Amino acid sequence: MTGQLRYTVTVALIVALGGFLMGFDASVISGVVSFIGPEFDLTRIQLGWSVASLTLTATLAMMVSGPLSDRLGRKPVLRIAAALFAVSALASAVAPDFISLVAARMLGGLGVGAALIIAPMYIAEIAPAKIRGRMVSFNQLNIVIGISAAFFSNYLILRLGASDLGWAQALNLGDWNWRWMLGVEAIPAVVYFLALFAVPESPRWLVMHGRDDEALGIMERVTNADQARAGLEAVHESLSADASEEKAAFRELFRPAMRLVLTIGLAVAILQQITGINSVFFYAPMIFEQSGIGTDASFLQAVLVGLVNLVFTVLAILTIDRLGRRPLLAFGLTGIAVCMLVLSYGFGSATYTLDDRAVASLPETLEREALVALQDETYDSDVAFRQAVVDAVGPEAYDEHRSELVSAAIGMNPALILAGILGFVASFAISLGPVMWVLFSELFPNRVRGLAISFVGLVNSAVSFGVQLVFPWELENLGNSLTFLIYAVFAIIGLVIVIRLVPETKGRSLEELQAELVKV
Repeated sequence: MTGQLRYTVTVALIVALGGFLMGFDASVISGVVSFIGPEFDLTRIQLGWSVASLTLTATLAMMVSGPLSDRLGRKPVLRIAAALFAVSALASAVAPDFISLVAARMLGGLGVGAALIIAPMYIAEIAPAKIRGRMVSFNQLNIVIGISAAFFSNYLILRLGASDLGWAQALNLGDWNWRWMLGVEAIPAVVYFLALFAVPESPRWLVMHGRDDEALGIMERVTNADQARAGLEAVHESLSADASEEKAAFRELFRPAMRLVLTIGLAVAILQQITGINSVFFYAPMIFEQSGIGTDASFLQAVLVGLVNLVFTVLAILTIDRLGRRPLLAFGLTGIAVCMLVLSYGFGSATYTLDDRAVASLPETLEREALVALQDETYDSDVAFRQAVVDAVGPEAYDEHRSELVSAAIGMNPALILAGILGFVASFAISLGPVMWVLFSELFPNRVRGLAISFVGLVNSAVSFGVQLVFPWELENLGNSLTFLIYAVFAIIGLVIVIRLVPETKGRSLEELQAELVKV
């Protein structure tokens, strides 16, 4: 590895740590929801707010971080994002109530949105063209690694909190487990903030602000002198073209000629979220607890979710240009539909019975005498069982002992649920996850591409927010089986749309696609 390549890779890896923090911050909440519900006496919608609030402010940050970075620079905005991650983690960890927790999570959402936009932008602007794709992929890969790290961190804290280790007890990992889960993110956030001082400003931003000598010096560190001067001239030509080109108006997206590509873009943007991926990423332990395996095992299985997501995301990156976008989407949506149907069947076939032995196994802190009337009664759905127990012991006691009650009463095959969840994550990670953004970059004409991607990205975030918000409410009121059946129906509808509308874009020029899809 040459010194120039080593420098480029080092800078890209440092900046891509923003992707790691984004993935960690977004999914760490999955281990927290089981504990904050009883502690803060939350309704299902409030629990959804504690998860979805981050997406709300992340969407806002995505819209403003680009223009802000044009004014302040890429590096300062990334440092602000790192500081927001750290402050949000610490504020979330010490939150005394629900409102404070949501406010802290929303603060972190600003960091998530900024990192999502600026980190890949910076890497694309500093990396030489021949390795730009691989360097930018570091950020997406780091997002997935961050998701996996959050699942593992949550499980590790839970296990240490239950151990007899003196230092773990001194840190009160047992009683403050969810607070430590949220607070530990401050460590990589501070590392990111400090490491950013070692990277230069974006050469393109320096040229935009008339600092050509500094820009040329940075370019010469990542490539040879001749290529650096040619790159500098290319940036000047690009900026001149941008300045002379009239900005596309929002109404241009809704011209009749744009109808097909906008329909495809919106359909894929909605499908990526409405099939339930963030329900799994953000509520994985809660879902696994519903299969009766207990809290510890549910956190361990969530670690498997992160690992499967990582492996199949890498597989998608390696195969997307070989197999094509359309086959991956069709294969992935078929897998998603099948796995959601498996989950719906698995939960739908479960029964719930509290016999003498089951009641005796429940914690002494639960009022067992109140459950005598329910003994040997069999319930065919989780909704009916929950309502019967709530009527007997109250909603607070049920929320506090949900895992123990379900584990004691349920009769089902938990391996079926694990297989369904892992199959779903694998199907998503090899299709809708990475393919959506590739399609967005190829479908829309050059003139409106940035505006169109921003619009469909906003719709994608809005659907994500809604899915995260209502998922706990769906589990409580519709039940596990019906909730996953709804996701399966959306996947089947999406498969039909992909087969009928989505073209294959592999190996075709942007101009060729524009001529075919944008009818003037």
